Amino acid sequence: MNLFNRGASSRRQASLVAPQRTAGLPASPAAVLPDPALAALTGEWVIDPAHSRIGFSVRHAMVTTVRGCFTDYQSRLYFDGRNPARSQAEIVMSTASVDTGVEQRDAHLVGRDFLDAAAYPRMRFTSTAVQLAATDLYRMTGDLTIKDTTRPVTVELTYIGHVTDPFGYERVGFDGTTTINRSEWGLTYNSRLAEGGVMVSEKVRLQFDIAAIRTVPSAG
Repeated sequence: MNLFNRGASSRRQASLVAPQRTAGLPASPAAVLPDPALAALTGEWVIDPAHSRIGFSVRHAMVTTVRGCFTDYQSRLYFDGRNPARSQAEIVMSTASVDTGVEQRDAHLVGRDFLDAAAYPRMRFTSTAVQLAATDLYRMTGDLTIKDTTRPVTVELTYIGHVTDPFGYERVGFDGTTTINRSEWGLTYNSRLAEGGVMVSEKVRLQFDIAAIRTVPSAG
């Protein structure tokens, strides 16, 4: 997982020196290398549900936005500070745990019109590739599975920071977003509005506000 330290006192930005141009060809953009100091963060991490939010937002009735989240999920994260491309992530969410703050709406979302939690109790994101795009911007491509339909998505991740909390736990934070078309995963329910348009937008914005804790290897 792209969990990079951006402390001002320790960060060293590094980039490849642009190669000499061949006559008549435009210069290639410089690649970005991870800070060598981040090698110390290599290892396994787990999302802390008490300080994280895996959420979504969708336009409702063309004039407002409904926001919600999944309150029950498990995660497995691996960060490679030397080679971010080797980093991995897997998040499995309970579809029945959706929470928008309105009980009747939640019941509709977990029903057959949308997530059908009784038949499909889990949705899953599994990374397939990680790219360091800029100093604090990372692109994680992965497979998103909803209702047994799996399609690729790309999550834009912004690194927030790295600290050791008062209890001795190492923590890292980042924000990630991606936008999907829900109909591509079989979430096609809708109703037309008298003035035109539809009740629920096809576009859904997924949001990952993550605080992760380093996993301490068990003794023995």
